[in-house]
Amino acid sequence: MVTHIVFFKLQEPDTDKIVEVRDRLLSMEGKIGQLRHLEAGIDITRSERSYDVALVTKFDSLDDLQAYQVHPYHAGEVIPFMKANCSSIVAVDY
Repeated sequence: MVTHIVFFKLQEPDTDKIVEVRDRLLSMEGKIGQLRHLEAGIDITRSERSYDVALVTKFDSLDDLQAYQVHPYHAGEVIPFMKANCSSIVAVDY
């Protein structure tokens, strides 16, 4: 099992935009066959070091993670939206 965790810091972190970002991430459910687990959450502490939204996904293999990265919905819809709305995006895969 491979876990892919991503944190998103928004350019303008108002409540409506944060919810929109989380919902865009959750919209991948059922559209990408390689996804075995998908969750997205909004930061509740809002501290200086916090990111605004977190994504946790799981895959059966590294090959499945790599296929997810280039999947048309992820690469064509989700990534461009995130890049347009975030000032920082960091990830860890293990």
